[in-house]
Amino acid sequence: MVQSLRSPGHLALMGVLRETRRKRGLTQADLAKRLRRPQSYVAKIESGERRLDVIEFVELSLALETDPVNLISPVVAALAEKPP
Repeated sequence: MVQSLRSPGHLALMGVLRETRRKRGLTQADLAKRLRRPQSYVAKIESGERRLDVIEFVELSLALETDPVNLISPVVAALAEKPP
């Protein structure tokens, strides 16, 4: 099994989460407050230092008021791309 940290799928997930948060006009601190977690939790996810499990991903999606299916689509696309 390939390591998932910093993989194309992981990078896509980090990007879509950060982009969605910004489009919602939220800071990391705002999102962390919704999640009842410290700001560093969101920072570590967005920087790739921390991975999410499925439940955490859904909780994050709900805190962003976004359907998890919409957030996962770019990840699936990144994983489906074949390397050059």
